[in-house]
Amino acid sequence: MNSAIRVRFAPSPTGYLHVGGARTALFNWLFARHHGGTFVLRIEDTDKARNTEEAVQVILDGLQWLGLDWDEGPAKEGAFGPYFQSQREHLYERYFQQLLSAGHLYEDAGAWRFRSLREVVVVDDIVCGRIEFDLSNPETHPDMTIRRPDGSWIFHFVNVVDDIEMQISHVIRGEDHLSNTPKHLELFKALGCKAPRYAHIPLILNKDGSKMSKRDAGASITGYLEAGYTPGAVRNYLSLLGWSPKDNRELLDIEETIGLFDLSKINRKNAHFDLDKCLWINTQYLAKTPLKQYRDMCIPFIQKAGIHYGDAALLDPVLSLVREKVKVLSEIPAWIGYFFDDAYAPDPEALRKAFGTPVAAQRLQSLSLAFESIADWNAANLESTLKQTAAELGAKPNELLLPTRVSVSGRASGPNLFPMLEVLGKARVLNRMSSTLAAQDQNHP
Repeated sequence: MNSAIRVRFAPSPTGYLHVGGARTALFNWLFARHHGGTFVLRIEDTDKARNTEEAVQVILDGLQWLGLDWDEGPAKEGAFGPYFQSQREHLYERYFQQLLSAGHLYEDAGAWRFRSLREVVVVDDIVCGRIEFDLSNPETHPDMTIRRPDGSWIFHFVNVVDDIEMQISHVIRGEDHLSNTPKHLELFKALGCKAPRYAHIPLILNKDGSKMSKRDAGASITGYLEAGYTPGAVRNYLSLLGWSPKDNRELLDIEETIGLFDLSKINRKNAHFDLDKCLWINTQYLAKTPLKQYRDMCIPFIQKAGIHYGDAALLDPVLSLVREKVKVLSEIPAWIGYFFDDAYAPDPEALRKAFGTPVAAQRLQSLSLAFESIADWNAANLESTLKQTAAELGAKPNELLLPTRVSVSGRASGPNLFPMLEVLGKARVLNRMSSTLAAQDQNHP
């Protein structure tokens, strides 16, 4: 491990893990893993009015789901803990007294302010380049508050103290923090400490160029978890928001991404969020997932939907049929419910399309009789029987497909018909065709 490389993700637990925060965590994690460094998770929970234990857990759960394991942080105490700012009060008090003794602080209406050094501060940013900030004008750059009248601390101060104490070597964060950096550099200088290297990564914007808010689709990591995205796909997509391997590839496994990741490859321009692209990547990941693993990923969604499937292995032939149609795993119950429950509700529109004319039911009756005579019930025999029956009826095979599908599934669309009939089994197919025909007789006496 490279002990010189230490990075941190420092979220405030105020509700949920935003996709922008997750991308920041990912870039820090990738940088640490690429260099054999340390990834620190630090919870900035000094805002007691807004921070909750539930929000902390949401962050921890989201990072764990994404596979972003931290080396130091909550439940992984290291030499630089504790990792909750609410537990580090004694450190802030010590650094406060140091600044006070050196004449860098003054009181103003109960609040404590840092007396700016009134210099041109140069930020040598790894991503954004060299930027000069002229802080000499107190009108445009007033002295910053570091402690409120109630004794609580302002973000800038505790952020710098923690970076010093935790020996952070690189700060990788969103570009919206770039304007804070000269203030932080002033504090480092006043405390006589070397500042970390900064890398401000591009913002994530919506397609229309607006900044993503918590209400936008795809903004919350919890939403991906609940919708049934694979963690690898989301991680893959987030890695491409502002970074590129430079060869136009979009599907990268995590080990390859770690090997390629470098701050010099981060784009300067803002990243545009595209949920459709993330969804496409997810379908690619699902397609490559081994069946047993795929089944294990599906089972929580199937159980939540109340589908009783019996032995888990019984799911495999059904999942094999439908998986190419599935974009996110929360769709699975809708695709497989009728395989395990005869009491499904047929789609009225599908029934209308399939049985709009009396001849459709007559043809289905003939097909049902032909299916009954099949000794070896498999997809090939089912297909040849349907084609032969259609020819005998003077119909096109396509004219029998929809009535057959709707009669056994209640839906107008689904997986390939003949493998579906094979998996459903002879008895269930014939029973469902019979039930559908009986219902059509009642509707068309």
